[in-house]
Amino acid sequence: MTTTTRKPPALVSLLLSGGFLLLAFYFTFAAVQGDYGVFRRVEANAEKDALVAERDRLRSEVARMANLTRRLSDDYLDLDLLDERARDVLGLIRTDEIVVN
Repeated sequence: MTTTTRKPPALVSLLLSGGFLLLAFYFTFAAVQGDYGVFRRVEANAEKDALVAERDRLRSEVARMANLTRRLSDDYLDLDLLDERARDVLGLIRTDEIVVN
């Protein structure tokens, strides 16, 4: 008794190999450019860095404005700052000053 082994047809193995290749290509593409891929992570990190820089800039601006507000408050009045703001906002000058534009 002889046993013969059947080899799969070449077309079936070719289609199966092509299917696996397409599946591998799809998952590789999704890993690189998908919603949770490498490029999206780089974009998210860049956006995070920009937002952190904006937050730091706003914090320093708030600190500066809090300092100016404190210096013009009833508890602590900085006369030099008051004089500067009055000159800037109201356009006031002293009689002994010369205005240069």
